[in-house]
Amino acid sequence: MSVIKSTSYSISIGDNSFTALNTFLEKHSYNYYFIICDEHTFEHCLPTLLFHSPLLNEAEIIELESGEDKKTLDTCLQVWGALTDTGADKKSLIINLGGGVISDLGGFVASTYKRGIDCINIPTTLLSMVDASVGGKTGVDFEGIKNHIGTTSEPKGIFINPVFLETLSERHIKNGYAEIIKIALIADIDFWKDLKKLKTVADFSSENIITKAIALKNTIVKKDLHEHNLRKSLNFGHTIGHALESALIQQNKDILHGEAIAAGIIMEATIAYSLKRISAKEQKDITDYISSIYKPVKISKETETLLLKYILHDKKNEGDDLCFALPKGIGNYELYCGVRLDLIKKAIHDY
Repeated sequence: MSVIKSTSYSISIGDNSFTALNTFLEKHSYNYYFIICDEHTFEHCLPTLLFHSPLLNEAEIIELESGEDKKTLDTCLQVWGALTDTGADKKSLIINLGGGVISDLGGFVASTYKRGIDCINIPTTLLSMVDASVGGKTGVDFEGIKNHIGTTSEPKGIFINPVFLETLSERHIKNGYAEIIKIALIADIDFWKDLKKLKTVADFSSENIITKAIALKNTIVKKDLHEHNLRKSLNFGHTIGHALESALIQQNKDILHGEAIAAGIIMEATIAYSLKRISAKEQKDITDYISSIYKPVKISKETETLLLKYILHDKKNEGDDLCFALPKGIGNYELYCGVRLDLIKKAIHDY
C-alpha cells in the first residue's frame, strides 16, 4: 500500500486501504456514519465496503440518482434533509462512496451541514481516484455552469482501492485517464513520455499510474490549496472542456467528463501553439495521442454557441480577460489571460 501525505490528511492507495480505513474509524470514534452513494455503487461497491469494514454496518445509507445532471442544490437539499431527519450531529462522519459527482456533492454537503462535519472519500472510479476526490474541492453545478457553487474543504482521509475499478467499463476507465494525461502535460514531461507508451485500459488504470498521478496533483495542491495561482494549472483542458460538457448536457447529449476534457486539451493545445507556448511537434504529440484513445466530439453550431457562452463564466477569468491554464512546453505551466475570442473559435473549428 502507498500512503501519500497531503496538507492535513493521508491518501491510502492499494489493497490494504481497507485496513487503513478501519484504523481511521477506530481512532476517531464517530457517533454516526452516513454513506452517500448512487444506485451503481450501492449495488456494486457498498457490499464490498461493508464486508471489509464491519464498523460501517450500522451506517445510514443515503442513495442518490447518478449523473452529472443530479449534481445540484436540489440534491443537496435532499441530503441535508436526510441528515437532519436521522439526527446527524457534529461528531458524524460522511463517507462518499462513488465517482466524481458523489465526492463533489458529498464533500459540499459535509462542509456546509452544521457549518461543517467530517467526511472521507472512497472513490470508486478512475476519475474520482486521480482527480475529484483529491484536493478538497467540493461543489455543485448551477444554471448549467460546472461547479459554480462550492467550497474548498478537505476530507479527513481518502482510501483508494483498485478493486472497485473492476466494476468499470472501458469507457469509464478512459473517462478518468483524461485527467492523468492532463497532469502529465502540465507537471511532468517524463510521466508524459511514459503515458505515450500505454495502449490498454489495464495500463491506464494500473496502481503505479494512479499513484503517480495522485502524487503529482497532491504536490500542486499542497503548494496552493486555495487556487491563487499554481493550482490553476490543473485546469488545463477544462476551460473549453467544462464548457463543452455543460453545452452538451444542456442539449441532452451523451458525454462523460473525461471525454469533454480530452477534446478540451486538444483545442487548448491548439491555442497554446498559436500563442507560441508549445511547439508544433508538441501540439502534434498531444493531438495524436489523445485522438488514438478518444473519439472526436461532434460540435454543432448550436453547441458552439453554448460552449462560448459558458467559457465567459469560467472561474479563472479576470474581468473581461479570458484566462486559460496552458502548458509552457510539455511538463510546465503558465496562466495566460487575455486569450482572444478569435483564437478560441479557430481552435474549435480546427478541432
